[in-house]
Amino acid sequence: MTRTLALVLVPLSVLPSFRLSAQDTSAIDRGVRIGIVYRPGVRPGVVVLPGRAQALDSIRAIIARDLDYSDRFELITLPSGDSIRVTAAPPPSATAGRPGAATGKATGAGGGAAATSLNYPLYQALGADFAVAIATAPVDTTVVTVHDVAAGGIRREFRARLPVLKDPGFRLAVHRLADRVLEATLGVAGIAATRVLLVRDGKVYGVDQDGADVRLVSSSDHQAMSPAWAPDGRRFAYMEFWEGHGRLFVQDVATGKRVGAATTGQALDFTPAFAPDEKTLAFSRATEEGTDIYTVNLKDNCCLQRLTVGRFSDNLSPTYSPDGQRIAFVSTRAGLPQIYVMAADGTDQQLFAPFDYGVTGASYAPDWSPDGQSVAFHRDVGGTYQVFVLDVRTRAVRQLTSVGRNEDPTWAPDSRHMAFVSDRAGYRQLWIVDVETGRIRALLTSSGVRLPAWSPRLTETTASTP
Repeated sequence: MTRTLALVLVPLSVLPSFRLSAQDTSAIDRGVRIGIVYRPGVRPGVVVLPGRAQALDSIRAIIARDLDYSDRFELITLPSGDSIRVTAAPPPSATAGRPGAATGKATGAGGGAAATSLNYPLYQALGADFAVAIATAPVDTTVVTVHDVAAGGIRREFRARLPVLKDPGFRLAVHRLADRVLEATLGVAGIAATRVLLVRDGKVYGVDQDGADVRLVSSSDHQAMSPAWAPDGRRFAYMEFWEGHGRLFVQDVATGKRVGAATTGQALDFTPAFAPDEKTLAFSRATEEGTDIYTVNLKDNCCLQRLTVGRFSDNLSPTYSPDGQRIAFVSTRAGLPQIYVMAADGTDQQLFAPFDYGVTGASYAPDWSPDGQSVAFHRDVGGTYQVFVLDVRTRAVRQLTSVGRNEDPTWAPDSRHMAFVSDRAGYRQLWIVDVETGRIRALLTSSGVRLPAWSPRLTETTASTP
């Protein structure tokens, strides 16, 4: 044990700093601590244990990355080799009478190998609050065991039959395991099993929240833009250009089949947004008379309704509140585009995000957070765009970004993470920020991305992902 601890102490003597403000930073804090040298912080330490089965390496790597990207843990890395996999039965008092404690059949850290317990004092010395072991069981079953290191017992164990590695559903199935680990440890819902839609080269693509598995999801024959998810994650909508007009399509995630939204395609229809009940689709329509917001009944494929009447102003980019009672949107009625709000039937239209006439720049692309408490948007600041967050209750506005040009924010389902487009690295690419800590990471390194849309949590009832 002494030799093992000495090896752990070698790599780092100083931890990366942990940013506690929600202001933008271009520094990327990977949230990793190595060994027992660390600063106690607000985030618990978690270690994903190594094992002998190489077949599990991809699963371990994905889960470890998902836990890191949740920004709720400090990820502890272990030295290579098996020297750290020390097992020993804890004292009887450590688990006696504790719900969920090990019963002598707990799965150990090795692939398929069983052990009565971990050496909990060792992992406590390494700074871990939780340890995650991944192993195999008969009938192609993957077993994930979550150890509560502080309590000296097993917190949770769950089993899953994963698709084969090359199956399109493999990564999403592993992401769901990572979300179950987060729920088992901290009792909160994760965002690992989510996808982000984006526009690149006039096509709509989907990508995992960790930047992997990029797929084309729109037609290859027409220019597309404005992707938007349905609240249940089973469908998404987007606009395609057809003979000079913008037509809205709603596409099924599982089958890939799509249908055109009724009454669209005769004008320039764009920026679709699903109502929470998924029966209604709001969108912007541009004509020679200006741009206004309309809705169409998707369930009955009928019933076009106009919500705004511009009269020399434009109204566009609707986004529903989670309760479906209000719609935030962009309007030029005050001159420059600004963020307004109205009831879902178009009544009670009023300014939402305050601004100073002649001082505040134009505002665009509102996105209402899933918890209903905030609206993100981007605003012109000194000739470049920055992301802002509006507090719905107080209507206070705070600037979130400051480095480079930043635009098109979209909320993750935890209302804590946000994806947006930024040129801070020298070209337009997709980034993700944790608004609570300011930690930021690049989602895609490819250039030219636009208009991201973050999915809701994709449950096991979703057959496949775009």
